[in-house]
Amino acid sequence: MRIAVSGASGFVGSALVPALEAAGHDVVRLIRGRPGGPGEVAWDPQSGALDAAALAGTEAAVHLSGATIGRRWSRNRKAEILDSRVDSTRLLAQTLASLEPRPSVLVCAGGIGIYGDRGDEILTEESELGAGFLADVGRAWESSCEPARTAGIRVVNFRAGIVLSREGGALKRLLTPFKLGLGGRVGNGKQWWSWIAMDDLVGVILFAVENDLEGPINVVSPNPVTNSQFTRALGRALSRPAALPFPSVAARTMFGEMAEEALLTGQRALPARLLDAGFGFEYPELDAGLRRALER
Repeated sequence: MRIAVSGASGFVGSALVPALEAAGHDVVRLIRGRPGGPGEVAWDPQSGALDAAALAGTEAAVHLSGATIGRRWSRNRKAEILDSRVDSTRLLAQTLASLEPRPSVLVCAGGIGIYGDRGDEILTEESELGAGFLADVGRAWESSCEPARTAGIRVVNFRAGIVLSREGGALKRLLTPFKLGLGGRVGNGKQWWSWIAMDDLVGVILFAVENDLEGPINVVSPNPVTNSQFTRALGRALSRPAALPFPSVAARTMFGEMAEEALLTGQRALPARLLDAGFGFEYPELDAGLRRALER
């Protein structure tokens, strides 16, 4: 299958592309800049530039592009977070919809922040969406796939939790303080941190491309944990103490609104639709997921 991938050199894409190629797929990378070979296609979501002819014959697309949320949010930064997702998704969806024949599926990244802060409530794909900046971004992100959906392309909207990898994301940021023995819970530690191993995330993408999934999918382990449980497990994995909490006031001072939405609150999400579809998680338990992430 010929599969177009945006964000191919990014955090998730750098793990996904080798897995797609190992599975026998032909990967076309969407890149910003001049293509270096036949396996690359240039695009510029800000200017709306993407050559549809270069994507002729594409049978599936995986969209992973988007500015990181993992640093303090200014007004400009929030605009970048939103625009980088909405503009790129709309451009790709419109371009795929214009192809003849059209690809069969578009898999689009997204996050469980779309549910907002819900305390201990168990969240499935049937749960109501929440409030807050990340929830608003999530709604707009999923809506910008509409041109592909209207054209009859099967659209899968991921709602992913914390991805376990030492190469990026939350885990990478936690490693240094924990290795120094300075790690601990964030705030009161009661907020839920739904998570997924990188290997399982890649597996879900392959599963979504190859199977008849459609609509929103919670891409998380079936065993979410609280922040306190997560940080204790990370301490065990590194053979380091996890006894120095990062107080809420310090998190708010350092990260502002980002701390409030991404660190001090959380979502207790379950992968109901993946389980119903028969997807088998390789790393459903956090201790094993962390060991795998640290050895990759």
